[in-house]
Amino acid sequence: VADLVCLAMVREMGALMVAIIMAGRTGASFAAEIGSMKLNEEIDSLRTFGISPMEFLILPRTLSLLLMIPLLTIYADVVGILGGLVVGTLVMDFSIIHYFEQTQVALQGMWEVYSGLLKSVVFGLIIGLVGCYKGIHSGNDSSSLGQSVTASVVVAVTLVVISDALFEITFNYLDLR
Repeated sequence: VADLVCLAMVREMGALMVAIIMAGRTGASFAAEIGSMKLNEEIDSLRTFGISPMEFLILPRTLSLLLMIPLLTIYADVVGILGGLVVGTLVMDFSIIHYFEQTQVALQGMWEVYSGLLKSVVFGLIIGLVGCYKGIHSGNDSSSLGQSVTASVVVAVTLVVISDALFEITFNYLDLR
């Protein structure tokens, strides 16, 4: 049980759960904020002052997700493993020491952790770029802004799931699992 919980969290679930939550929260926020700026013609004002919207709006948001999603993935992995510990000790009567020993055995090759973190970096890039793209390309009224926000979440989650599948196909093909 400890092996299953540990490997599932660090390989798949931690990065995927964080990415889906961040797509729903942060990706939508990026689309809404940038779309609102477009609606109020603030992006045109930036261009008038010679400030690139790409460097001023999109790059910092995307870089912040590139840095934060791996950290949040590590946090989700730890919380998931500790949640498995609680269930294992309270429901299945495992000893805490045995659970941690099995977790250490499962994580002897650090590739599982690195693969989850690699995925999370790509997921962060996808979420940041999709959210900013949908915000920049929203229409000039409030209903199209709402559609852009919804579309940013749907597209980001879909691309995250597709990229996760592509990662697994690649890892399997390269015999890294």
